[in-house]
Amino acid sequence: MARARNLVLAGGLLAFAGAGLAFPFVLATSKQKPIIDSSKPLPPQATFRGPYINTGSRDIGPDSTTSYPKP
Repeated sequence: MARARNLVLAGGLLAFAGAGLAFPFVLATSKQKPIIDSSKPLPPQATFRGPYINTGSRDIGPDSTTSYPKP
């Protein structure tokens, strides 16, 4: 009984992992329109959110250098 339950659990985990690994390939090869249309501008929520993604970082503080030399 325990062995059969372990096999069912292992099969379920393998199926779940396989579905997760296959998802990007299925999404990339689908013939539907893309999720983000690159020909249109970004929505206001996405443009507003961008610069503030890393504002909560308090590990080293803000960068005091305003210009960097070109290599």
